[in-house]
Amino acid sequence: MKVKKETLFPKTKIQWLWENMKGRRVLYVIGMLGTVVYNILQLTVPYYSGRIVDLFLSGADAWKNMRTNSGLFYHLLILMIVFTVLRGVIVYGDCMIYEHVSQTVLYRVRNFLYDKIQRQDMTFYSTYRTGDLMTRVTGDLDAVRHMVAWVIRMVIESFSLFGVVAIYFFYMNWKMALSLLIISPFVFFIIYLFKNKVAPMHAKLREKLAQMNTYAQENISGNRVVKAFAREAYEIEKFDRANKDYAETNKETSMVWLKFFPYVESIANLMPVVMLAVGGVFLIRGELTMGDYVAFSGLIWAIANPMRQMGNIMNEFQRFSAASKKVMEIYYSEPQIKDALDAAAHPNRFDGKIEFREVSFQYEDGDLPVLHDISFTVKPGETIAIMGETGCGKTSLINLIPRFYEPTKGEVRIDDIPVQNFRLSDLRKQIGLATQDVLLYSDTIEGNIAYGDSSIDLEEVEKFAKYSAASDFISKMPEGYDTVVGERGAGLSGGQKQRISLARALAVRPSILILDDTTSAVDMETEKQIQEALRHLDFSCTKVIIAQRISTTMMADKILVMQHGRITEMGNHEELMAKKGYYYELVQLQTGEDLV
Repeated sequence: MKVKKETLFPKTKIQWLWENMKGRRVLYVIGMLGTVVYNILQLTVPYYSGRIVDLFLSGADAWKNMRTNSGLFYHLLILMIVFTVLRGVIVYGDCMIYEHVSQTVLYRVRNFLYDKIQRQDMTFYSTYRTGDLMTRVTGDLDAVRHMVAWVIRMVIESFSLFGVVAIYFFYMNWKMALSLLIISPFVFFIIYLFKNKVAPMHAKLREKLAQMNTYAQENISGNRVVKAFAREAYEIEKFDRANKDYAETNKETSMVWLKFFPYVESIANLMPVVMLAVGGVFLIRGELTMGDYVAFSGLIWAIANPMRQMGNIMNEFQRFSAASKKVMEIYYSEPQIKDALDAAAHPNRFDGKIEFREVSFQYEDGDLPVLHDISFTVKPGETIAIMGETGCGKTSLINLIPRFYEPTKGEVRIDDIPVQNFRLSDLRKQIGLATQDVLLYSDTIEGNIAYGDSSIDLEEVEKFAKYSAASDFISKMPEGYDTVVGERGAGLSGGQKQRISLARALAVRPSILILDDTTSAVDMETEKQIQEALRHLDFSCTKVIIAQRISTTMMADKILVMQHGRITEMGNHEELMAKKGYYYELVQLQTGEDLV
């Protein structure tokens, strides 16, 4: 199954968040209840203030109450202080809970995503850009964390505060409450309109960020090419355009809220005016006590602020919605190439027999087949060389052996067993792979050679370095095998990197060794040393070698010549020379001799 950009997820975004709160759900519910509790406690100060005003300041018996019942006055003051401190403690604990749960979710999802990305197949990596993937595990996940830590909390806080205060208002004076709350539905209508406008903007903003990160990643990875062609100014200009595009989209997104904000703010600011006008009339008529008026005035902000906050909440929710969609796309993606349900364990070494039976292959995003009816057999311990013009399908063919791709027709077998019947880990542990395009990690040379099997000791690392003719130049380095190579092998020549890559492939003692033009960057003398070493390995190994040099292929047990995705010639050096076909002409071209 090819990874698609548009995916139907098995769970909603909120269900997905809840799923990743496993182990912290009870704590998170306690945090949400705490949010409701400390918003209920917001009523205490206005309530006790109203009681104090009515009993001890403006009431008919205020002076008498102060003389005869002063204890109640101090009691109410103390309760105000206690509940204020209690509210502060609950708010602090609540913030700690939200932050703890959000960091737990972030840690869990990021680890899951990294694991998921590691286990994807080649189709996945050809579909998603590196910069886009980096955005998903950084910026997009931060939006998810922000949703758990702030957005949900603010939703609960706004609605609980609004609801509790509305109920309290109706309890004190339903006419006054109705006068204040009748305008609130207009705010929700404005927020609804804002949501429809801002949602596509956040999706667009997220794509602009991914594109900018992709440019940066590609430029940093390809810095040598940039410098070789003196294209620094061009790359700076290209990044500047992407950065400016992202900044402009960010401004456009912010401007959407600014268009709606004046309406929300005007409605929120209208409430004190209603309070002054309508409340004043009720106060004059005696339908409202001075204490109730103070309580109403003290809680106006608890109605107005949630209205103001709704815009920010909706804005952040839409940011989360756009980001979580991208995260969940990876989270729920499944590789096409994975272990079959009936795949059998095969921990022992392979004999090394390789067989292709009428294999054809076509990339999912390609229009034409790459390989056509490929059939051949390699016996255990044999060396097979594959030659052909660029683009004839050589690399595609070897990629089918470790199941980097699946054939669209036919079957690949190892030791007479279809490769689909092996577990991927068992299959690939038995295959050593070294390619022309070498990737070395920012580690010591020893660490890079022992990458496939970290249990081997330095003595074994040195032995495999000798096999690949790398030991001489390694020993001349200041720190020898402890020398740390730069990112992607910076500081090493192409030939040096290829020899370390070959040593790394040999260090796993593979049953099958695949070399994709691995010695293209080494000199003829070094290549001869490597070929001699490969013929005298201390373990049995079937070798599949892609090469263009006749010096590499002429000693192979079997040579395959490929043209346009088909095998056009097959045999050893002498047999192919006798046919006087493509191989014969290639030998003539490379040796410069007339062999007729």
